[in-house]
Amino acid sequence: MSDLPDLATLVFYVFSGVLLLSASRVISVKNPVHAALFLVLAFFSASALWMLLKAEFLAIALVLVYVGAVMVLFLFVVMMLDINFEELRTQFRSYLPVGLLVGAAIFVEMVLVLSLSFKRQAGATGGTNAILLDGSNTKALGIELFTKYIYAVEIAGVLLLVAIVAAIALTLRDRRETRYQNPGEQVLVKRNDRLRILKMVSEKPVAAETPPAAVAAAAVVEAKK
Repeated sequence: MSDLPDLATLVFYVFSGVLLLSASRVISVKNPVHAALFLVLAFFSASALWMLLKAEFLAIALVLVYVGAVMVLFLFVVMMLDINFEELRTQFRSYLPVGLLVGAAIFVEMVLVLSLSFKRQAGATGGTNAILLDGSNTKALGIELFTKYIYAVEIAGVLLLVAIVAAIALTLRDRRETRYQNPGEQVLVKRNDRLRILKMVSEKPVAAETPPAAVAAAAVVEAKK
């Protein structure tokens, strides 16, 4: 009975399996809406793993930011745009070499990071550099970000600001047919600028002219008399 894994280990394996399965379905399913939903499931599974690691803030941030905002935006874009996915799939093989190259680079980077972390753990003999703080892990994360990694956070903030300004500048275009109002100019308008009163001489009504047909008919009646 002592060889059986505990509940936390079982939950870890369950959520890890769901995460791997949903991540594989994101790139293998044909319907883009289904792919986005599988990506939502992958985010939820990853947040559950963060909860097991006692990183509640990161788990909640993952759900709120990615599931609550980014994926909803993806679903709206995919469902509202009229995209011919059959035409996109015909060119899928042309992107395969680049995709394999990027995937191999990511795999090599992950192997290097994991191998270095394992070597550090194996070579560490006594003591640890971790700083234990009283309070939640959110407080510890904030202290680390705004003390040790403050320059990285500021650089990331500047890059995000530049990206937002660039996106707005690329999409904001003045159209000739667009009509808009300027409230400042409307407030400063005077009556003489918009209204002009003209004085016109009144005219007397002129009697209507008798039509030629009526005149001819009257002449015929007089002749018969």
